Amino acid sequence: MSGRVEDERLRVQQLRALRRRWLRDQELSPREPVLPPRKLGPVAAFWERFLQPGQPWRQQVHKLYQTGSFVMLRLLLPAWAITYYLKYHARKSPHGVVVTNPRIFPGDRILETGEIMPPLRDELHKHH
Repeated sequence: MSGRVEDERLRVQQLRALRRRWLRDQELSPREPVLPPRKLGPVAAFWERFLQPGQPWRQQVHKLYQTGSFVMLRLLLPAWAITYYLKYHARKSPHGVVVTNPRIFPGDRILETGEIMPPLRDELHKHH
């Protein structure tokens, strides 16, 4: 009986062999992947050398960052918040920092110049 069953077994055997070979081909050797050499411009080359681990400049930048964040978070922001609160919320009149100008109505005298405020003009366009 060399019919359909034998042909099918042979076909399945060949497919399994092809799959095994394909899977073996997918494994990378230690030399792969082969990439072209990177061409860096002058700025990128500088940063590549500058940011290598263990460089003294990198340590200095880290120290500067830590100092700056300490000064900002522990000194400047709290000082700003305290100043803002004292300026706008804690002090009361007449010692408050924020002073509002007195209201001026038509016919009042302006203290600085001595002028009298003219009356308001009537609106010609009454669209309300």
